[in-house]
Amino acid sequence: MLKVTVSPEFQIVIPREVRDALNIKPGAELQVFSYGDRIELVPVRSIREMRGFLKGIDTAVERNPDRL
Repeated sequence: MLKVTVSPEFQIVIPREVRDALNIKPGAELQVFSYGDRIELVPVRSIREMRGFLKGIDTAVERNPDRL
């Protein structure tokens, strides 16, 4: 598990492995959420970038009978 340290100016550095995996570049915008006792950073993507991101998703999930 990767960890970061908060600087005296309350800044952090996102580890290279995470930046590469999420294709985060300098100047990228991230949404910040407080969720329970953790902080979540979510990259802001345009609709154009999101096109096709669910391609190939397995839609054969078991559903409850009342949800058909």
